[in-house]
Amino acid sequence: MHPETEESGALPISDAMASVNAYHRELTPEEIDLGAHRALVGGLWDIMGPLQFEFLKSRGLKPAHKLCDVGCGALRGGIHFVRYLDAGNYYGLDINASLLDAGRQELTEAGLAAKNANLMLDARFKMNRFETKFDYILAVSVFTHLYANHIVRCLVEARKALQPRGIFYATFFEAPSSAYLSRIKHDPGGVESHYDRDPFHYSFQEMRSLAELAGVKAELIGEWKHPLNQRMLAFSR
Repeated sequence: MHPETEESGALPISDAMASVNAYHRELTPEEIDLGAHRALVGGLWDIMGPLQFEFLKSRGLKPAHKLCDVGCGALRGGIHFVRYLDAGNYYGLDINASLLDAGRQELTEAGLAAKNANLMLDARFKMNRFETKFDYILAVSVFTHLYANHIVRCLVEARKALQPRGIFYATFFEAPSSAYLSRIKHDPGGVESHYDRDPFHYSFQEMRSLAELAGVKAELIGEWKHPLNQRMLAFSR
């Protein structure tokens, strides 16, 4: 199944998020040709793509597994996963149609069009629209841009889409305690995160509480060599 359009009636993530998250800006075909999408998804194209790929391989990802890449963007990591996975086993979901177009162009230029990557435009994390169950779900630099209620929605949808022993890995900016109202400067990278605006930070206790609301279990993996000091979480059914 290769859904190409957003679910009818799906509501976008709030206008407040759109105003602060540049990922909502639609790129023109000319900008995509010039590679502007690589900067829009956070840059670090040659660092973050391989880092995601090697992390999931170290966690047991095999070519026969099915992977859902939430917030796949222009396939910064997706290129590596599509190349490695068996044909048809990569599924990418994003809120930005132009980034998905850029991802298709990246696949074509890499000679990977025949690997039949499944890409879907969706603003509400409805992974079950792919009509399959996933061994792994990945969300890199997604929760860092989401309010808590959106994170719960994502976790609920992930629970529905995971295999019984599947794992959902997601990154976040970690706060030292819950309801941490002060901004945090994260090193390396120097990114400043906030309690109530993008980019967001959460304590692990807060993330575990959100997981409980969604009916999943949370485990803190922590350090995984992210260049901007995002920490890794694992969620399971």
